[in-house]
Amino acid sequence: MAGTLFYVIGPSGSGKDSLINYARRKNIDGRILFAHRYITRPTGGHENHVVLSDAEFARRSALGFFALEWASHSLHYGIGVEIDLWLATGSSVVVNGSRSYLATALKRYPELRIIVIDTDPAILKARLTARGREGSSEIEKRITINRSWRPPAGAHLVTIDNSGDLPAAGERILRAFQ
Repeated sequence: MAGTLFYVIGPSGSGKDSLINYARRKNIDGRILFAHRYITRPTGGHENHVVLSDAEFARRSALGFFALEWASHSLHYGIGVEIDLWLATGSSVVVNGSRSYLATALKRYPELRIIVIDTDPAILKARLTARGREGSSEIEKRITINRSWRPPAGAHLVTIDNSGDLPAAGERILRAFQ
């Protein structure tokens, strides 16, 4: 009995990590497993990830340790092969994915459920500015990319607006995971 893979995507600053962490705290019965990401960047804020050097990431990739992996903004991201074991037990698994990698993820996991976190552009800009990782030109580029993003043809999405109250959006993502 295969479990369900939930692939959470949205622009940087939309609150994916906040919503995933909300769901993790509310996952009282433990029926949902939350995969961490391997990233070639120091930890930042409340993101659930393991820091790897570029060399260590490349080594693990060559050894086949990633079920999913992609590059974005000069960084490398990976989701470990342990998710395949978790899915094989019938568990629901949540991953923080990438919009640009979605078509590839769908080829490997055709039954994955896509959860898109959306945010009002003005709120997104304010969050990215407050985060302080990028300059204003990089922020504008991210907002432009977000406006132009389109899902692959035939992809079925659940969209959650995270422009307002985190608990309200958190409850919506919990329902989407059911």
